[in-house]
Amino acid sequence: MRVVVADTSPLHYLVLIQAIDLLPRLFAAVHVPLEVRAELLNAGAPPSVREWAATLPAWVTVHTVPEIAINALPRSLDDGERAAIALAGVIRPDLILIDERAGAAAAETRGFAVTGTLGVLTRAAGRDLIDLPAAFAALKATNFHTRQVLLDRLLAEDRERRGGL
Repeated sequence: MRVVVADTSPLHYLVLIQAIDLLPRLFAAVHVPLEVRAELLNAGAPPSVREWAATLPAWVTVHTVPEIAINALPRSLDDGERAAIALAGVIRPDLILIDERAGAAAAETRGFAVTGTLGVLTRAAGRDLIDLPAAFAALKATNFHTRQVLLDRLLAEDRERRGGL
């Protein structure tokens, strides 16, 4: 199992589609900076996301990241992305969970492996923990944005993995 640092978006969407409990089944430890928790608790977040973040499960560890480390990252990234990448620089996780392209690129430039919500769902499907078409349908019912061609490719790979079913 792997140690991960999570940005806001993957946590947000996994809560919305009721798949957040996949994380402790896929990873040994999930770490988040205070800034990510604050974004999850923001009044603009959906109630289910705020409720989840208000009483985080024991498998989530929240960290304070030195401001100097956060400020060393591009201001074009949001606070959660910057703090997650800065935290990764401190704890050196196996993986960072981040959806936004700019944040993922910034993390990869710093040598981190990155995946997002779709990657988490695909990994879970690969371990037969979820039905990927159902998970993607639930995700599409939210305001999650991705290219349909990517979803189609991931679904085709999942069908092939399951023997064409």
